[in-house]
Amino acid sequence: MAAIKVDALGEQCPIPVVKATRAIAGMTEPGLVEVHVDNETAVQNLLRMAAGKGFAAKSEKKDEKHFVVTVDVDRTDAAAEAKPEETACVPDLRGSTVVAVGTATMGVGSDELGATLMKGFLYALSQQDELPKTILFYNGGAKLTTEGSASIEDLRTMEAQGVEILTCGTCLDYYGVKDKLQVGGVTNMYAIVEKLTKAAKVIKP
Repeated sequence: MAAIKVDALGEQCPIPVVKATRAIAGMTEPGLVEVHVDNETAVQNLLRMAAGKGFAAKSEKKDEKHFVVTVDVDRTDAAAEAKPEETACVPDLRGSTVVAVGTATMGVGSDELGATLMKGFLYALSQQDELPKTILFYNGGAKLTTEGSASIEDLRTMEAQGVEILTCGTCLDYYGVKDKLQVGGVTNMYAIVEKLTKAAKVIKP
């Protein structure tokens, strides 16, 4: 029986599913595909993919940042069943909280310290078990989603897990950075007010 190991540690959706699907498609005999990932969202997406193709699968948690999903590919027509276009991800939206970021710094006092605190806040936010539904950026906060921001990767990580990231278009225009947006989409004040009023909870750092 063939056994294939797929290393998807550090990869965000849909890459783990794509790698696993390609591994399955390349199999010429029944066997096992072990996919190593570092987040539970990837685990759930892989299990759904396997179930959708009729394969048995199980997951094992090695440690906080290491999970192994084993897919039992027991049909010789696996290559025909494993189609790359069937790798849609299911967002992991477990909260209904909206985070409103209106400045590039956190707190009042030193701007240098405030910038460090804001970076730490967004990183810590990305590590929570329950992520927010939406993060809104406006006024000075708009700079955090643009080129040169130290928080781009943390924001991309959350976006990959289904978090909606929106930046005020008027604010981007005001600061002349609309063409430097690196993550998320552009929104307007009406939409910002709508999302804030409909949120179960609003957090403003």
